[in-house]
Amino acid sequence: MLGADGGEIEAAVQYLRDLALGDVSPLTCRSYGFDLLRWFRLLWFLGVEWDRATSAEVAVLAGWMKSARNPQRVRRADAGSAGTVNPRTGKRALAGGYAPRTINHALTVVYRFYDFHAHLGLGPVLNPVPMSHEQRVKLSHRSPLEPLPAVRRSRLRQRVPKQLPRAIPDRLWDELFASMGCDRDRALLSMYVSSGARASELLGISLDDVDWGGQLIHVVSKGTRLRQAVPVSPESLRYLALYLAEAGVPGDGEPLWRTRRGEPRQLSYWAMRRVLQRANERRGTNWTLHDLRHTAATRLANDPGMTLNEVRAILRHADINTTGIYTAVRVEDLFDKLQEHYATPQPPRRLAAGYDPDDVRVVFGG
Repeated sequence: MLGADGGEIEAAVQYLRDLALGDVSPLTCRSYGFDLLRWFRLLWFLGVEWDRATSAEVAVLAGWMKSARNPQRVRRADAGSAGTVNPRTGKRALAGGYAPRTINHALTVVYRFYDFHAHLGLGPVLNPVPMSHEQRVKLSHRSPLEPLPAVRRSRLRQRVPKQLPRAIPDRLWDELFASMGCDRDRALLSMYVSSGARASELLGISLDDVDWGGQLIHVVSKGTRLRQAVPVSPESLRYLALYLAEAGVPGDGEPLWRTRRGEPRQLSYWAMRRVLQRANERRGTNWTLHDLRHTAATRLANDPGMTLNEVRAILRHADINTTGIYTAVRVEDLFDKLQEHYATPQPPRRLAAGYDPDDVRVVFGG
């Protein structure tokens, strides 16, 4: 991290170096680095040294993030206004500002930065980021199997609404799949929705990672960074064979998923996301690559032939409670049952034995 004068920010570099030594992923270090850079830029603007910051400067950070526009939310005019709900999918487009989770993440990064320097005796004794003592006490000895207790948020922390995962209904899934223009994209979508693999995990596999006879692929898991087997459907392997017959079998060290225009190269996450965006533009939807994982998880979790623990193993969730959120019933999946319910005639009213209908009519009318 470089400061305003072009030199390294020694305090931030020390913290990021400690993160890297703790074996966190490079993407985590990158994310923490950008959050720290935002914090230091605010301090430079206010003319406050990092070791003299107080909760007042942290409040300025939270207030600015609540009101500023997020540059990552820049979108084309035909992608829909920020924060609006898509009438076909029911999904809300990302708001133009910083999400509550992003603000909370920024506060957590700043808190841990000062906690690190307080441990070394280099920073202020009092952490400028407010924390909830009640939350620390209740969560310190909680079993992972116990539900989260209700506690007050610490000051400046944002309320994060709980949202159900957005799976693609079967009817809209068929439309999305029909929008794919080549066997490569059909193979990818079919593998996404049958394996539940994350977008970057599936794009990173090679031909050696495909077990044709066992109907498996081997991916490097995002969390553990271990090579793990994931089942896929026979349909996805059939589309993969068609794609390889058209594009050619990759050689040693060459990527499995390649671009179709120009010199063949690795198909990136951004290129695959653009494939899905073009399909959304034609269909008037706003699905994302991660919705495909949600779709796979919802289908598996609601299959009566599979246990929740089996679904957890396929999705590679660390906590089975994470898998449990996919068992929630969605109204859009109950269309047939609701139509049957509405078409069911009301049962005729009958009087108990011993009552004369004429007497009841005189007393109660009708």
